[in-house]
Amino acid sequence: MVTGFGALTPVGNDRESTWQALLAGKSGVAPITRFNASGMPTSIAGEVTGFDPADLLDRKRQRRSARFSQLAIAAAREAVADAGLTIGQEDGGAPAGRVGVVVNNAVAGMDGVENAVDTMHMDPRKVNPYFVSSVIPNMPACEVAIDLGVRGPVTASALACASGVYALLEARRLILSGEADVVIAGGTDSAITPVMFSGLSNMGALSRRNDDPAHASRPFDADRDGFVFGEGAVVCVMESAEHARARGARPYAEVAGGALTSDAFHVSAPDPSGEGAMEAMRLALRASDTDAGDIDYICAHGTSTRINDLTETRAIRGVYGSHAYDLTVSSPKSMVGHLIGAAGSLSAMVCALAIRDGVVPPTINLDTPGEECDLDYVPHTARQSEVRAAAVNAFGFGGQNCVAVLRAV
Repeated sequence: MVTGFGALTPVGNDRESTWQALLAGKSGVAPITRFNASGMPTSIAGEVTGFDPADLLDRKRQRRSARFSQLAIAAAREAVADAGLTIGQEDGGAPAGRVGVVVNNAVAGMDGVENAVDTMHMDPRKVNPYFVSSVIPNMPACEVAIDLGVRGPVTASALACASGVYALLEARRLILSGEADVVIAGGTDSAITPVMFSGLSNMGALSRRNDDPAHASRPFDADRDGFVFGEGAVVCVMESAEHARARGARPYAEVAGGALTSDAFHVSAPDPSGEGAMEAMRLALRASDTDAGDIDYICAHGTSTRINDLTETRAIRGVYGSHAYDLTVSSPKSMVGHLIGAAGSLSAMVCALAIRDGVVPPTINLDTPGEECDLDYVPHTARQSEVRAAAVNAFGFGGQNCVAVLRAV
C-alpha cells in the first residue's frame, strides 16, 4: 500500500502543489539559473525553485550533503508526514528496525563533482572534506535514513531513467519478503551542470528551443526536438496491507507488481522494435495479475525525443492491442522536463493521484501528433476519467525497461 507522498519538482515544492500544477498544464521549464548557460546550445531546464536547504538542515548538514540528498530529505519528510507515520513507536507507528529506505538516482552528485574539481584547481586544500561522502549514489538513501532514524534495510540502485520506478518494486520486494513492514521509496536527482549539459547537447539529446522554454518539451508531437533536463525528488511511503490497516492508514493505491527487462541494444537509444519495453509491460501485467484490458491509464515515459516516443507508442500498441486506443496515455515530462532518477517516482505519484481523484493530467504542447503517434495522449487539458488501474513506463539509458502497475484499493 502507498500511504504517503512527498515531492519537490519544477512546478511545486510539495505533493499537492505539484499535482495541481500538472492538472492545470503549467510548465516549469525556464532559462537555467544554476549556472551561466549563455552561449550553450541548450540554456533551459526544469529547475526546482524556492527550495532553501537551510529551512530543513543546519549548516553542518548542508555542508556534508549534496543537493540530490537535500531534495530527497525534504520529500521523505513530507511523505512520512502525509502518511501520518511515526517511526520508532509501536503504537500508531513503526519500530525503526522494521522501516527501510530505497531512494534511487541516476547520475549521483554530479554538481558536487564539478564544484570540487573547480575548487581543486584553485586550491586543493579547500576541497570539502565531505565531498566524497556527499556525492556517492547511496547517499540520498542513507541521508534519509539518518534524518528519520530508520534502522531497517537501506539501499540504492542506479538504473538511469528507470531508477524511480524500480525503487517502488524493490520496496515492494522488501515488504513481501518480510524484511520490512514499511519502506520509504522514491527517486531523486539534481545535475543541472555545465558538463552535463555540454555532454547531452553534443549527443543531440536536448531540446534547443531556448526562445520558448514553456513549449520546449513536446512528447509525441511532430515538432519535438529533444528532451528537457530537469531535477527533483519524489518519495512515497509503502506499507504492507496488514501494517497500514492496523494503524488506520489511508492508502492512495497499491503497487500491484512490476517488471524489469533489458534491450541489450545500445547505450543510449531504445531498441526501435520495442521488444524489451513490450516484455517489461507484459511481465508487469502478469506479475500484478492484471489483464491488459483492465488498465485505464498509462503514465508514459514520453521524453519528447523522436525515437523514444515512437518506440513507446509501438510498444503500447503491441502489448495492449485494440485496447491501446481505449486507454489514456500522458506524459508529465511535457511540463516538468525529465527528472532523470526522480522521473519514474513522479509518474507513480501521478498514477496514484489519478486513481484518487479520477482525473488524468494532460500532455501539453501536443499540437500535431508525430509519425505513428496515434494514441489518446490527453493533449493540452486534463480530463476527468475513472482510473482503477494504471501503469508506469520508465526506460533508461543502457536499455533498462521498468514498468509498474498501480491499482485502487
